[in-house]
Amino acid sequence: MSEEKLMSKKKPAYPISKELDEYLDYYNRKIEIPIHYDDLLRFSGSVAVYDANDEDTLWVRVYYPEFDRDEIDLALKRVYSIFVSDGSDSILQYLNVDYVDYCTFGNSKPFRIKIRNILNDNYTLLYVKKTDASRVYGLELEHMLSPYNLNFVIYENTLIEEHIVGIPGDLFIKNNLPECSEFDKAQIAKEFVKFNERCMIRLLGDMRSYNYVMVPTHDFDSVVYKIRAIDFDQQCYEGKLKVYRPQFFKENKIMVDMVQNKLRMDSVNQYIVEERSIIAKRILSWGHRLTALLDACRKDTISTPENIELLKSQLQELTGDINFRDSKNMGEILTHALDFVRRNYEDVSMKQIIEKKF
Repeated sequence: MSEEKLMSKKKPAYPISKELDEYLDYYNRKIEIPIHYDDLLRFSGSVAVYDANDEDTLWVRVYYPEFDRDEIDLALKRVYSIFVSDGSDSILQYLNVDYVDYCTFGNSKPFRIKIRNILNDNYTLLYVKKTDASRVYGLELEHMLSPYNLNFVIYENTLIEEHIVGIPGDLFIKNNLPECSEFDKAQIAKEFVKFNERCMIRLLGDMRSYNYVMVPTHDFDSVVYKIRAIDFDQQCYEGKLKVYRPQFFKENKIMVDMVQNKLRMDSVNQYIVEERSIIAKRILSWGHRLTALLDACRKDTISTPENIELLKSQLQELTGDINFRDSKNMGEILTHALDFVRRNYEDVSMKQIIEKKF
């Protein structure tokens, strides 16, 4: 745990490059939609949104002039149809836009849309944001290198993301973790080790507790907890390696303390090797698609020269891999990081891990 200030400057938004745009088009991430992010900014007023404990959520519920509301509602229903269905208008009569929320906190300033099926009250949450190359690379890397698939689409300057279900990490630590059994805490500690390693390998930064969610799943007579990132703005931007390791944020101190109390060092090392090994296998399984994404990233500008120099020197010191020394941008650093994991861990078997031969 570190008390130093890890992040000092607000990250700028980077435009979608020609190469990234071609990648998104080829892999069907670009879809024409009937509304833009800027259209949703035409709201005429808002009210604060409070949670069940009357605490400010930092979201505001916006409302639109009457002559705009019908047009925006219809466009959002069509976005839903395009995003989760076949894009036809046949389902629009069964949909209702319950609310549009706007968040002024953070880089992305997203809109959160709740669309409900009026026949059964089932609903879906969608997020509308401005496009940012860092965020797009982060979403694609999460889709390929984590255990989870993501659904998102791009249209011009607008990004539509699906909602990631789970308990926000900060709320889980405050409200749920104290009620967990000792067995559950040991299992959560294991997941945090793996999550910490996964973020560092693919250079996803700023995983403070409110930027990931805990996902509990009931399995027979127990509950299995997983950790999922929900914020991808800080993909491949910062220069300090610690920013890419959730363990160094003070917001995660309780999780770090739990790892130290519940896991022996040899178990921690085992889980680290397990995560590196499975990421190496994912790198191989995604093949040409991951190669195409990295090709676009190597031709892109998504960080500053100062951050690039600092990060590549720290990664070279950590790994001893001289390939980092000649990296000219974040795309090359990311490529060398994934290549290091693939070379060193693709042939590691579970038997080797258990027998501690690796």
